[in-house]
Amino acid sequence: MPRGHRARYARYSGGPDPLAPPVDLAEALDAIGEEVMAGYSAEHAMREFLRRGGRDQRGLDDLAARVAQRKNELLQRHSLDGTMREVRELLDRAVLEERKQLARDLDDDARFAELQLENLPSSTAGAVSELSDYSWRSSQAREDFDRIKDLLGREALDQRFTGMKQALENATDEDRAAVQEMLSDLNDLLAAHARGEDTSEQFREFMDKHGEHFPENPQNVDELIDNLAARSAAAQRMLNSMTPEQREELMSLSAQAFGSPALMDALDQLDANLQALRPGEDWGGSEQFDGSEGLGLGDGTGAFQELASLDRLSEQLSQAYPGARLDDIDLDALARHLGDDAAVDARTLAELEKALRDSGYLGRTSDGQLRLSPKAMRQLGRALLRDVAERLSGRQGQRDTRQAGAAAEPSGATREWQFGDTQPWDVTRTVTNAVLRTASEGGATRGGIRLNIRDVEVSETEARTQAAVALLVDTSFSMAMDGRWVPMKRTSLALHHLVQTRFRGDHLQLIGFGRHAEVMEIEELTALEAEWAKGTNLHHALLLAQRHFRKHPNAQPVLLVVTDGEPTAHLEPDGEVAFAYPPHPLTIAHTVRELDAVGRLGAQVTFFRLGEDYGLARFIEQMARRVDGRVVAPELDDLGAAVVGSYLGSRGSRGPGGGSYRDHFGDLFGSRGFWAG
Repeated sequence: MPRGHRARYARYSGGPDPLAPPVDLAEALDAIGEEVMAGYSAEHAMREFLRRGGRDQRGLDDLAARVAQRKNELLQRHSLDGTMREVRELLDRAVLEERKQLARDLDDDARFAELQLENLPSSTAGAVSELSDYSWRSSQAREDFDRIKDLLGREALDQRFTGMKQALENATDEDRAAVQEMLSDLNDLLAAHARGEDTSEQFREFMDKHGEHFPENPQNVDELIDNLAARSAAAQRMLNSMTPEQREELMSLSAQAFGSPALMDALDQLDANLQALRPGEDWGGSEQFDGSEGLGLGDGTGAFQELASLDRLSEQLSQAYPGARLDDIDLDALARHLGDDAAVDARTLAELEKALRDSGYLGRTSDGQLRLSPKAMRQLGRALLRDVAERLSGRQGQRDTRQAGAAAEPSGATREWQFGDTQPWDVTRTVTNAVLRTASEGGATRGGIRLNIRDVEVSETEARTQAAVALLVDTSFSMAMDGRWVPMKRTSLALHHLVQTRFRGDHLQLIGFGRHAEVMEIEELTALEAEWAKGTNLHHALLLAQRHFRKHPNAQPVLLVVTDGEPTAHLEPDGEVAFAYPPHPLTIAHTVRELDAVGRLGAQVTFFRLGEDYGLARFIEQMARRVDGRVVAPELDDLGAAVVGSYLGSRGSRGPGGGSYRDHFGDLFGSRGFWAG
């Protein structure tokens, strides 16, 4: 390092850490997706995640609990009689010293004084008042009693001006006079401001003259009033929190402050001015202190300011008010009360909220409501599909591999590589082409060859087949009531993502059926709320599935049905829904007729039966046998794996173009597959 240059290292305090890693949205998006699929709004889901936090991230609820704990500690540790205790100690000490002196004096006046001390009122305020004109014989006793008046004056000032108790600890009469003058000038300034006068110049003169009493360094009269009013209101809340007896004694004692009532008169005028200028402050609140550690008037007022700050933080962390944003949280106050780690947690949550709103994962509908965007749906679908792949892998008892699967079954022929080809290279033909080209150009091959893009040949593969897939999902209320709502949506989203990203040539249609059936986009199904609607209209769903199959006559029809109940509704010729429970024979007949029609279209059919109802199991088995279909009764956690596995298997025992469907998961997730090759 060059001479004359010095480096200094300290904690970065210029805002968010520029070297901190970006917030991870994956966990938040998964949690939000779960809530949305359970029927909650995206806004509610985001708020709930921010409240709970993540695996390694404390949430708002945890921070709010720590704020409440800090407030409870203050209330349980302290009491409000600190000044009264200190005054009593000084009074007892003064009386004891005076009695010692009187015991040494033998005159009659001494005996009278002893009698006067013996009959002092029991209340501290009454005793101090009675001794205000007493002629002390002991110099030590007189000094202790004068300290009571000085203490009361300093405490009264410390209630309104932070640090006054310490600043005036060894004050002279000149210092006290300067404070009295400051109060007079301050009341004149506030009165002029209340009258609407321009007080800019008066404020500057006041600060030039008395600025040492205001460490907050207000920049204008409004900031000065805000600071003073907040502390004055805290002092009033402290008085409100005292018992009537404590309050009465304190008011009586206050008249003895500095041995002159002028101070209290000026402070009373100051309080009245501030309350008129800032009526919105909390002047009427109170708290219940249950501790034993006494607080003086100044420290007590500070404690009430801290309690008010904790209450504001609690409200900010609750985010329960209209237009609430995490940017509202006072990070400086949070760090002051709970430490820097709490402020870091709150800042991270705010960054997470901003990232969720700005990343494109959350969009807004026409009515201004937050919703999961297509980008978020793709992200969720990918995560769900990865989970499906892991479950299938675990169920097969196989392990991870880094081998990517083949895209299709080789036909034995090769051709020159063209831009966009994804077929595997024919290595032998490619190297042979390079050798022949190098030799024809007069180059030497002994030291190695250099490949050219023209040398590359790829293995031709068999053409991929297409499938028209209809996923029929039961959306009756029983699905939500029995905890099958979210697994059903997760399954739909995983299958949708697989088709959209890996089998783009396939045609997937999602059909929800409750009292009636309807074709749904994945966003609609994901955000669908459970409704109390009786009816399981598989008949209508099968009609819509047939329409989908007929739109794609050259594709292999695949029917996947997820349900937890027998058909209890069907469409009448006029389009009205007929409902009956137990299932009416006519409903069964209509449903069976349309299932037979699906079978005549050559569809491969799989029923996914949820629940253990014997009647449902028997009915589904009979339905499947009519169309040479299959029945799967998966656990809820395995529903996605069962449906996706059935879809892949229905396209042939091997994947598109002949490749194993397990191989295609390897392609889907990059170089890290999920099954051994």
